[in-house]
Amino acid sequence: MAVDTDRAGNKPLIERRSIDYIPEVERHGRLFSQFTLWMGANLQITAIVTGALAVVLGGDVFWSLIGLLIGQLLGGGVMALHAAQGPKLGLPQMISSRVQFGVYGAAIPIVLVCLMYLGFTATGTVLSGQALGQLFGVSDSAGILIFASVIVLVTVLGYRVIHWIGRVASVIGVIAFVFLFWRLMNQTDVGALLQIRHFSWSSFLLAVSLAASWQIAFGPYVADYSRYLPSSTSSIKTFFAAGAGSVIGAQVAMILGVFAAASANGQFAGHEVAYIVGLGGTGATAALLYFSIAFGKVTISTLNSYGSFMCIATIISGFRGHLKVSRLQRLVFVLFIVGAATLIALLGQHSFLGAFKSFILFLLAFFTPWSAINLVDYYCITRERYDVPALADPNGRYGRWNILGISVYVFGVLVQLPFISTKFYTGPLVAALGDVDISWIIGLVVPAAVYYVCAKKWHSAVPDHLILPTERDSDAQPEKSGASRVAAQA
Repeated sequence: MAVDTDRAGNKPLIERRSIDYIPEVERHGRLFSQFTLWMGANLQITAIVTGALAVVLGGDVFWSLIGLLIGQLLGGGVMALHAAQGPKLGLPQMISSRVQFGVYGAAIPIVLVCLMYLGFTATGTVLSGQALGQLFGVSDSAGILIFASVIVLVTVLGYRVIHWIGRVASVIGVIAFVFLFWRLMNQTDVGALLQIRHFSWSSFLLAVSLAASWQIAFGPYVADYSRYLPSSTSSIKTFFAAGAGSVIGAQVAMILGVFAAASANGQFAGHEVAYIVGLGGTGATAALLYFSIAFGKVTISTLNSYGSFMCIATIISGFRGHLKVSRLQRLVFVLFIVGAATLIALLGQHSFLGAFKSFILFLLAFFTPWSAINLVDYYCITRERYDVPALADPNGRYGRWNILGISVYVFGVLVQLPFISTKFYTGPLVAALGDVDISWIIGLVVPAAVYYVCAKKWHSAVPDHLILPTERDSDAQPEKSGASRVAAQA
């Protein structure tokens, strides 16, 4: 049924839903909020550092910019396909993995997703701590603790506050980036940097991988922030709203990082925040830039913490047999997640840049197969025909363990090993490929093809249409799906 998208004003400030289904009467929001949220999440210091890595690790400016753009478009397309699932299912992203992995089996990729969020939250907290330390004249460690307290508050408040902060962060980010680009153009001969063109496959594909991994890493939680949109929302429009915001925001930030690193004469690594702020000036201007950096990190760090909470709740709920999470449980989960990330940030703040590069590239081996399986199943096999109540029932349609999905996922991880090149591990075929890491391409294409072929033959029975809980039962959340099913056309 049609839903007034302005009803958000009647909703409580503190989110009461967690991983449970969002009833139609509680749906609200507009597609533009998806664009601003993901632009705000990407116009921030970690994206700048990620772009800078393409140059710090040996690439030139011209080919690094092209490689980053290609990676943004490829990875952003994967990310946006996940975003389009939110309005149709009304569920967080990782809950839907129970269709492919089983109610218990979905915990396998979710545990790895939790580790990803923990790492991203920790690395983001390091940079934010540097900014707040400079802003308030305290140590970086004190800045990290201040930032962690803000993240706990915003994460507990939930969905509406996160989207509001995303809109504000977009505005602040655009202003700050326009100013920084203007200052950079006045201080650097950009034309001369662009004229230096030494193409190298390894450096070029590194840039592609950096951007693609940045975007693909959003896949496990992007639907968490589109699930409140009315179910009638166009999937194509959701795809472009979330994808465009993320790609444009990330590419702008990474362009700034490329030029900053290329003009830094080796002074960028280890002093990322101070160098970027130094482009803008000193005194009050520097203070405002430090504030914009810290505020920009609030959005993405909150997304990571909120996603971590969703994942932990998903794991526990799978074994408990229902989807309800109390506000006290929510607070405990969030405190645990942010506390662990803060501890990692405090211990690892002085060896950030190299560890971060290895971290985000190594993560691709575990998330590209999950993404490939989830997308192929949703768009090509089940074609949006999910039994949502059965996702909470280990004895229901999807069972406890889905051997097909788990087997293809494990195969998808293993098939990448010969092609991975990180500090953690380097595969035997990397040297023969000129030290080029193509594992993420293998991890997307091969599991997608294998799952499609196998699922066509061995997939369990697919419903004739999307099955949703009733509005009343979505509040009650019974443990058995049969009592709450109602047929609804997708």
